[in-house]
Amino acid sequence: MPRILVTPLSAVPQTIALHRPSHLVTLLSPEHMIDTPDGVETHRHLKLGMNDIADAFAGDAPPAANHIENLLEFGRTWNADAPMLIHCWAGISRSTAAAYILLCDRFGNGHETTLARELRLRAPHAYPNRLMVKLADNALGREGRMIDAIETIGRGRIVSEGDLAELPLALDTP
Repeated sequence: MPRILVTPLSAVPQTIALHRPSHLVTLLSPEHMIDTPDGVETHRHLKLGMNDIADAFAGDAPPAANHIENLLEFGRTWNADAPMLIHCWAGISRSTAAAYILLCDRFGNGHETTLARELRLRAPHAYPNRLMVKLADNALGREGRMIDAIETIGRGRIVSEGDLAELPLALDTP
């Protein structure tokens, strides 16, 4: 089944072994970036060095427009014959934002709220990085709909590390 998988860094090796993803997105701080794990081709591994910062002025290496552009471009190369794995340190904020962004791009305008609700259903711990969503909303011309949709699902269950979340590409969207 075509799907996006979201995990914390600690679950990457076992997720690759079990699900055999064709593409991998790593969202870690620049100083903690990982090498491409066994089981993934180097050219199918997107490394985005950014900190989990929701305000561009709050610290070093915040998410930026070029990160979102690279994510969208990479996502468009994925034919969905095998899963895409997206991870950050805890599998809660940057990775869930990236998955939501890629789903919004793939499904097109008008599905932002349905996709945010599906994210909440499948990842009760998700707390998508607001800055990443805002930058993607601008890049995709969604006029605030992505941001509003993420706000409607709220903070989510507070955990130190997220569980594996599977987000299928065959949603029943209106």
